Amino acid sequence: MANFFETVLDLLKKDDRFVAEDGSFLRNAVYEAAMKMDGRILRLLLSNDETRTRFFTDVDGVKVFDKTGFAWVINNRQFLPDSYTRFKNRIGLADESGDLLSASGRIELVFPYKDCVLEGGQTSEEQRRHEVFYNEILAPDDIDRLLFPKVFTSAKKYSTDGEAVVSCLEDTDNLVVKGNNLLALASILKRYESRVKCICIDPPYNTGNSGFGYNDSFNHSAWLTFMKTRLEISFRMLSKHGTIFVFCDDTEQAYLKVLMDEIFGRDRYIQTVIWRNCDNSNNDAKQFSQDHNYILVYSRNEGWESYKLDRTEGQSKHYKNPDNDPRGPWFDGNPVNSPNPRPNLRYTITAPNGNVINPPANGWRWNQAELARRMETGEIRFNEAGTGIIRRTYLNEQKGLPPSTLWDICEEPLWVDIEETGHTRQAKYEQKKLYPGVTTSDLFKTPKPERVIKKILDISTVEGDIVLDFFGGSGTTAAVAHKMSRRYILCEQMDYIQTFIIKRLEKVIRGENGGISTEVDWQGGGSFVYCELAKLNQAVAEEIEAAADDETLATIYERMISSGFISYKVNPAAITAAADDFSELSLDDKKRFLMEILDKNLLYVNYCDMDDEEFGISEADKAFTRSFYREG
Repeated sequence: MANFFETVLDLLKKDDRFVAEDGSFLRNAVYEAAMKMDGRILRLLLSNDETRTRFFTDVDGVKVFDKTGFAWVINNRQFLPDSYTRFKNRIGLADESGDLLSASGRIELVFPYKDCVLEGGQTSEEQRRHEVFYNEILAPDDIDRLLFPKVFTSAKKYSTDGEAVVSCLEDTDNLVVKGNNLLALASILKRYESRVKCICIDPPYNTGNSGFGYNDSFNHSAWLTFMKTRLEISFRMLSKHGTIFVFCDDTEQAYLKVLMDEIFGRDRYIQTVIWRNCDNSNNDAKQFSQDHNYILVYSRNEGWESYKLDRTEGQSKHYKNPDNDPRGPWFDGNPVNSPNPRPNLRYTITAPNGNVINPPANGWRWNQAELARRMETGEIRFNEAGTGIIRRTYLNEQKGLPPSTLWDICEEPLWVDIEETGHTRQAKYEQKKLYPGVTTSDLFKTPKPERVIKKILDISTVEGDIVLDFFGGSGTTAAVAHKMSRRYILCEQMDYIQTFIIKRLEKVIRGENGGISTEVDWQGGGSFVYCELAKLNQAVAEEIEAAADDETLATIYERMISSGFISYKVNPAAITAAADDFSELSLDDKKRFLMEILDKNLLYVNYCDMDDEEFGISEADKAFTRSFYREG
């Protein structure tokens, strides 16, 4: 067996993805590639007679890869030949075979319905229904049908000239899509896969708060399933240097991180930002006043670096110019020693008073000639005692700063500090200003201020990059992206997309001056394209909700039965047999029943069915849809 381990190791080292710069073997990278059935690693293992025989089974001329057997080999404590690793791998819990659980790949976040996809689900704010799950193994056809790309309809472009019907989508267009966000994501994936620079989402927090616009009362397992499928598509949407920022609170933060570790990879976890979203504590709190949210940050690939931020006035206040230095404000304090050991920079210098100054442990930062030059310019000078040298650092030479993980600068006065990223009360004020005719009770309860979205886009994007938000809400992400000259894609399924998002973006185009407008010198302009997923059963769902009498519901039911667009789990004959019981139900209960038997997998028209006359897709909508999928 030992020789076989060496064979596998030598073979895998031929792939440079599995060998670090220092020559060490990246076992986790191998495991991840194998579990994803990576083509390169499979071809590598097939190229060797021994590994081909050990890890592949011939089934009717097709080679079937034994992932479990391969994982056992690479995670076996005898696999890596260096003595330190063998020693270290002896520490930990082991299973009945003596293999460590920590290396088995079997330690993961497990929850009911993990291997499922939620059915279409909620279609309006009033609808509260038990979610239906499709198992990935048992119901692959249902899942495929659910996630087929959809037809788009009602495409319009909004600009300074007003709104106009459009028949095509340009690469430079901003996009707002109305429809279930999972189905919208599955549709836009076809055009935007690997092209999105930043995903910024504020999903429901699973708090059980019935006032939240989305169904924010999932149970724990359903919420994780709800997020899992959307995050899996998000991973595919991100570009090579893309990042995702997910707002959450304590309710699911810990579980969400483990879930995202699985989907994105722990090595692509960047940070958890603590954002202080309240400017005053809750005096009515029984235990703690929760004054912050979390923002989980992951990247598409390893090695991501943020764009640097401009220094704030507070971060620069220690720069002074008491001697009127023509080079501007400065401060003393930056090190003059080399960051790494440099024997050739270990020389002594003599102060004007005759003191001999020895070099730091790593040596000086510069050679003698360069140090002398910097002393002549005044950047480097001796301290008053002549026992050391001081480096003068100038403000105008400083680069930007990396973002902190704490988005609340702890300086006085406090209210100034959180102005950097804003807070919920400020966001509510922004809402009231944007929608003066809307009552407070109809506004969003926990909106995000424009400032916090601006900071996210500052550190993750540049002008022209694509930003995606598939929990559109009040449209803050789109508004900020528009003002910052980023391209954006927004998805929202609720009818308030017209009341809030479209109206807000129209105001932005006209030069709306709230939020970050002054800070970015926003003057108006630009455009966006609005479209909807073409309704099928979604239109029926809306008819059911609007029905005011039994006769209308009866007509809708007859049409549902004749169309065949009801759940496959329903037997129409059984319903007909129980007609008397159905007639005794209240109007609301009849509505609830019809919504339950409606096939949520057919909420929207699939692209592959677009030319079916039964669905009545107009030629204009067909042209736009073909353009969207680049097939027109």
